[in-house]
Amino acid sequence: MNGKSALGVLLVAVGGIAVLKFIGINFGAIFGLLLPFILIGFGILGWVNGKKIIGGVLAAIGGLMLLGKMGGILMLLLAIGAIVWGVSMVKKSRHGY
Repeated sequence: MNGKSALGVLLVAVGGIAVLKFIGINFGAIFGLLLPFILIGFGILGWVNGKKIIGGVLAAIGGLMLLGKMGGILMLLLAIGAIVWGVSMVKKSRHGY
């Protein structure tokens, strides 16, 4: 798929979602979750096809968007990791290690 075909597919998808929203079907939330993955995919596609600058930019933007959407989950994992680390430190101090 060349750049014009990819742009055409993207325009059809965005237009289709706009029409569905006009009818009353809201795919905005689903599209909002899929958009980072779409950008990362187009970035990888661009990178593979020799467009390293635009591919890198698209992948980076998609990655930052994904990081923003996954921020709550990352904070939860960090909190659980801190608890586990703290408990292991308390156990080690009780045994004299």
